[in-house]
Amino acid sequence: GGAAGEARGPGPARSGLRGVVLVLRRYGGEEPGASEERSRALLQRLREQAKARELRKRQQEAPPPPQRGESGGGAGTAAASGSRAAARKRKREREEAAGGRGAPGARAGPEAAAGPAAKQRRQRGKKPRAAREEQEAGRKRHLISLFYGLYCPLHGNSTLLLLVSLPQVQPFLPQWLAQPKLVQKRIKENLVPITDVPGIHPKLLKKLQMNGIESFFPVQAEVIPAILRSASNGYLMGQGGYRPKDICVSAPTGSGKTLSFVIPVVQALLDRVVCQVRALVVLPTKELAQQVSKVFNIYTDGTGLKVVSLAGQKSFAKEQEMLVQKKVTGYCSLADIIVATPGRLADHISQTPGFSLAQLRFLIIDEADRMIDDMHQNWLNQVVKAAFQADDNSGSNRLFHRTPPGPVTAASSWHPQIPLQKLLFSATLTQDPEKLQQLGLFQPRLFTSVYSEKKLPGGGAETEQDPDEKYTLPEGLSQCYVPCNLNSKPLLLLHFMLKMKFSRVLCFTNSKEASHRLFLLIRAFGGVTVAEFSSRLPPNERHRTMKEFEQGKIQLLISTDATARGIDIKGVNCIINYDTPQFIRTYIHRVGRTARAGKTGLAFSMVLRIQERRFLQMLKDAGITDIKQHLVKGKLLKPLVQQYEEALSKLEKTVKVIGTAKKENKLQL
Repeated sequence: GGAAGEARGPGPARSGLRGVVLVLRRYGGEEPGASEERSRALLQRLREQAKARELRKRQQEAPPPPQRGESGGGAGTAAASGSRAAARKRKREREEAAGGRGAPGARAGPEAAAGPAAKQRRQRGKKPRAAREEQEAGRKRHLISLFYGLYCPLHGNSTLLLLVSLPQVQPFLPQWLAQPKLVQKRIKENLVPITDVPGIHPKLLKKLQMNGIESFFPVQAEVIPAILRSASNGYLMGQGGYRPKDICVSAPTGSGKTLSFVIPVVQALLDRVVCQVRALVVLPTKELAQQVSKVFNIYTDGTGLKVVSLAGQKSFAKEQEMLVQKKVTGYCSLADIIVATPGRLADHISQTPGFSLAQLRFLIIDEADRMIDDMHQNWLNQVVKAAFQADDNSGSNRLFHRTPPGPVTAASSWHPQIPLQKLLFSATLTQDPEKLQQLGLFQPRLFTSVYSEKKLPGGGAETEQDPDEKYTLPEGLSQCYVPCNLNSKPLLLLHFMLKMKFSRVLCFTNSKEASHRLFLLIRAFGGVTVAEFSSRLPPNERHRTMKEFEQGKIQLLISTDATARGIDIKGVNCIINYDTPQFIRTYIHRVGRTARAGKTGLAFSMVLRIQERRFLQMLKDAGITDIKQHLVKGKLLKPLVQQYEEALSKLEKTVKVIGTAKKENKLQL
């Protein structure tokens, strides 16, 4: 409990709160019924005490009994009081008349003119100042007690004790967010043989072994069976005829989330007869869409399932030819699984004749947190509208006509429906219910590796979800930050590459302009095989650059955040944040490009002195406390200064030449 006010002395209270102590006490450990009964009894007792005090106060304020000389019969008393009143009236009229004639008493004011007897009578009608203050303080205390639901007027230095039974306030989360299915963090210690995971088709087991996969990571071992159970009765209807629950997965980068949805989706569609779009994967970038499409092609090879990518690598007309074919009987689909970016997908929904999502069974949203942020594109509403839109091209669709989600009635249940199940995956999945509400999830289940481990006295460990630990980083990642100033950042990067012999380094900047400038500077310095990767380059050049980097032909790849999301770049040993990330999610995805699939990796962040406090606080708020400071002394950078200045002057001349050539070209045009 806490005191709201306390009397400082024996004198009367000077305000409504002084002399009053408000104590709020929470009955921890008591049942709600017991605490309420105890509060009710105390309230009744306080009310009785208040009534007793009020009665005593009224008795004290009652007029005194008449004096002995004034006692007598009722008639005599009335006559005496009447004569006294008449005498007072006549005297008051004489005094007013005298004042009007300019009597000396008029200058001294009414009190002086009336004399000491009249003054005494008026004083008798007034209350003392202390009594008035006490009455005002009591009125204020009365208002305070009414605010708390109690009427308990007090006096003097009494104490008002309010015992209120309050439930413990907890941040409200839906049950599926508050009680998720916990997935093991440590990959190497919790590998599960693929033969131990129930329900996987023998064809897919064989393909997994052919690709060198003998064990599943923890997230794969949990999520794959859950999705397979939701499609155990085939893709045309949910288990028991009910709509399957949507699934959300929050796990570190490099923990195998892509394979977690590829395997069950391919298996659910193995027995399909007619080619229709039944699985749609939406991703934020072209590179990520290309990567996921490649994984789908590996596991659909030889099954008859067709995968089409809609990410802008080919012309729009070419993509239309890959999607649908027009026949005499109408349009027919050429794709079972579509991997797309939001903008390209929306264009095909509105502009491609015959493109139908009426039999869509799985909607997979990868990098879900970024897709939620991009919801202003309205792509999800277009997908859902297309999925529940009637399609008369197919006779089978009349049988499995889909109705929008709503109350279950006899009319909505008379025929089977193809359920639409959403699968969400991200390393930084938001827990904001308001944002997740935009996705229209149906009875979702959450699989997460964000939790804390508490060691028990017996040597075991207890796991529970930790609201303070918002994100999980790869287990084998070592993090450091390097305090520096703006001028020393290029020298530090050269020091890491030339003196510390770092190789396969992915370096991040905050803009494509900064990436291009740094690339030109490092190339002018020499001694390092360097390349850049950003949206200013055409897709074929970006693809070639990424391939050479994976082959080890490029030591340093300077990139924007175009490669920070979901891209699985093989062989990245070190991440360098040349520009400090402004948001924690950006940091999580950047450093997640290394230490993937249980391997080890390094992450260095160059932090300006003015940014250091905010950067460390950002990591602390996200539950990341194991980052270390890495100091590089100035004398280690001195040998690089002369060659660095020569590179700067060479770069300046190059920039001038390029600028002059551009001006000449403009003049010629």
